[in-house]
Amino acid sequence: MQKYIVSGGRPLHGEVRISGAKNAAVAIIPAALLVNGVCRIENVPQISDVTVLLKILKQLGANVRFLNPTDVEIDCTHISTTHVPQELAHKLRASYYLIGALLGRFGSAEVSMPGGCNFGGVRPIDQHVKGFAAMGADVREGDYIVANAAGGRMKGANVYLDVVSVGATMNIMMAAALADGNTVIENAAKEPHIVDLANFLNSMGANIKGAGTDTIRIFGVDALHGGTYAIIPDQIEAGTYMAAAAATGGDVLVTGIIPKHMDCITAKLQEMGVEVEEKDDTLRIHRSGPLTRTNVKTLPYPGFPTDMQPQITTVLALAQGTSIVTEGVWDNRYRYVGELTRMGAQIHVEGRTAIVEGVTHLTPATVQAFDLRAGAAMVVAALAATGTSEILNVQYIERGYEDIVGKLRALGADIRSVEYNDEEAFLERQIG
Repeated sequence: MQKYIVSGGRPLHGEVRISGAKNAAVAIIPAALLVNGVCRIENVPQISDVTVLLKILKQLGANVRFLNPTDVEIDCTHISTTHVPQELAHKLRASYYLIGALLGRFGSAEVSMPGGCNFGGVRPIDQHVKGFAAMGADVREGDYIVANAAGGRMKGANVYLDVVSVGATMNIMMAAALADGNTVIENAAKEPHIVDLANFLNSMGANIKGAGTDTIRIFGVDALHGGTYAIIPDQIEAGTYMAAAAATGGDVLVTGIIPKHMDCITAKLQEMGVEVEEKDDTLRIHRSGPLTRTNVKTLPYPGFPTDMQPQITTVLALAQGTSIVTEGVWDNRYRYVGELTRMGAQIHVEGRTAIVEGVTHLTPATVQAFDLRAGAAMVVAALAATGTSEILNVQYIERGYEDIVGKLRALGADIRSVEYNDEEAFLERQIG
């Protein structure tokens, strides 16, 4: 296993280029199953979730070929099975997108229950199932999710989501792309990666309108053809480096982004006294004075993203005064708070609310990543703490951050990845 060793207390300086969006890639890659031809997908992030998804597509019978480290060709013309094995599907949450894609193209899917991050709570797929059922699919849940479309093809339908769900919106969109008739998704999520998925499908011959609004209309077509598409830059990766620059008092130029996608994060950092300068596809983040308190509530886009909640809470732990963080999307996303308190943070959690009393500094410790974004928060905290920290369970971090060690080292951070075993980890946690 790998762990990160971080000697913190150094301001980050320099330039970091943002990779393709993880949350878009993990839907667009399964969506290639809908295409009867060769897809060339560009700006694919080099992360473990992408690696697992491409392995799954290969097992289903797809031809997968990397043209370079970030561009991949996928040919799903000759898919031989709609059964997705447990050993791979269980490694990532995004495996549920395979259900919508396989249902849309073949009218059947058998996918192991998804895995990925564990927030200590439930992330149900009931809205996904509701949409599939409205479109004529019989869905049975157990160790595997088994779905079959009546007559072998999905039927267009009106679907009203009871809650705004990014995953359900994208999954239903995929299932509807090749459906017989038209589908309307109401109370749809509006995140940038939903628009990216719609743009990908449309570039392959789909007819989807309204992505990015709360009503999406999908006009079913008979087939999708091959083509080329580039994935948008990663909003959350960019936000994480912005948070790291703020926490360390650095000066970092974040490049290759869509600044509009960053507005919700930029606004909060500016409220905290961080300077943010926008130019074309870059943002410069600079902090020379103290951080000041603010309140944050996570909401569906264009609100503050839940995937940035642990990172912004870490920055607030160093701000003067008392800040209130409210999690408006997921239950039980504060497991990481115990790790921050090991580093001297003063945070009290009440349900979905965290009360953050700012401290002057964080102290080094051995901490662990409980999930992808909590792991990113541990990295931010370790970079800010003066002294040497160790971060365990970094496999969660590498699910969604391309070469995070290399990118941080290029910004002047003292961070390295080393091998360790479970016994060492246990002793380090007890001593730390």
